[in-house]
Amino acid sequence: MMRFSMIAGAVLGAVSVAGGAFGAHGLKDTLDATGQAANWETAARYCMYHALALLALGQLAGRRPVASWPFTAAAWCFLGGTLIFSGCLAALALSGVKILGAIVPIGGVLLIAGWLLMALAAAAERESPPHPRSERL
Repeated sequence: MMRFSMIAGAVLGAVSVAGGAFGAHGLKDTLDATGQAANWETAARYCMYHALALLALGQLAGRRPVASWPFTAAAWCFLGGTLIFSGCLAALALSGVKILGAIVPIGGVLLIAGWLLMALAAAAERESPPHPRSERL
């Protein structure tokens, strides 16, 4: 779980930076002309927020010898929610296909679920010495 969350977070972080830069430079005129710049920026921003959330989740999971189900569920919610939320917003910004805007809230619900599951996982943490694997970080 730690490795999955860290890799997914790092990849989403790279996608967020690349997408934000592309929107600000390569697509600026197109997004401004269609009034979709705010949607593109929101997609990139939320992608970065949840890249960081996955990295934090990976660190939390790394403190445990075996990740519990809330860690796994939170990671999948963050990844799936980000792909749906940010992906549909970016696709809406590029295509103008309005139905994509109706799908975005599904991603948002997954993101909220991910945060709640992360809280559950953190609340279940017991005060104990760190797992030896985490001391190597």
